Amino acid sequence: MIGIIGGTGVYEITDQAQEVEKKVLETPYGDSPEISLFELHNREIAFIPRHAEGHDYPPHMVNYRANIWALKKMGVKQIIATNAVGSLQTSIGPGDFVIPHDFLDFTKLRPGTFYDQRTVHVDMTNPYCDKIRNALVSAGEVVDQGVYVCTEGPRFETAAEIKMFQMLGGTLVGMTGIPEAVLARELEMCYASICLVSNYAASISPDKLTIDEVFEIMEKRKHDLVTLINHAIEFMPPEDGCPCQKALEGAEVDEV
Repeated sequence: MIGIIGGTGVYEITDQAQEVEKKVLETPYGDSPEISLFELHNREIAFIPRHAEGHDYPPHMVNYRANIWALKKMGVKQIIATNAVGSLQTSIGPGDFVIPHDFLDFTKLRPGTFYDQRTVHVDMTNPYCDKIRNALVSAGEVVDQGVYVCTEGPRFETAAEIKMFQMLGGTLVGMTGIPEAVLARELEMCYASICLVSNYAASISPDKLTIDEVFEIMEKRKHDLVTLINHAIEFMPPEDGCPCQKALEGAEVDEV
């Protein structure tokens, strides 16, 4: 089963599905948003809107653990996530799709692990699954590779922060990619992201940043985004043999 996590503006992608089943799952962290189950290219798909269907939860209040736990409970082994982001580079502009290969975590308060009661150190050398990344790169016109900077939100970043992120090698800035990628790795799930650039980041953009431009770009490019995901699923290899599926090997401290 393939999981798809819809970000800002992506609350439903079941237009091509003939039969759709809806479920809400109980998890140790609370109920999940409503999950849509359907088939696409002979693969079972579980779609979950990150913010819930009405965009009920801002980035810092999303129940990331419930979302990822629910997908795992349903049998999902591979996840394609969508993220709306700002660009830190003038060469990557609004409307571009970027498939990140690494991240910088500047979140502060959100729970970031399933293992508060156990000592588990998962390897994040390659935080995004190469198999899924390759499928996404093969599926359409995208920018291959980028460093995703995740901030706490819900405010936009300052000009000084953007300059710092650029100096650190950041390519994109957003508020929802972390801890999602980490939590998926902790549950030994393959995970990769399609980032849709909605604007240039603060100080790069000559204009005031607004949430309206995010939704405007998402509306313009949503069909292309869904098409990209559709094609990527055709290229998706089986998860068997992927290192992501063995992430806990050597990660847990044995009891003394």
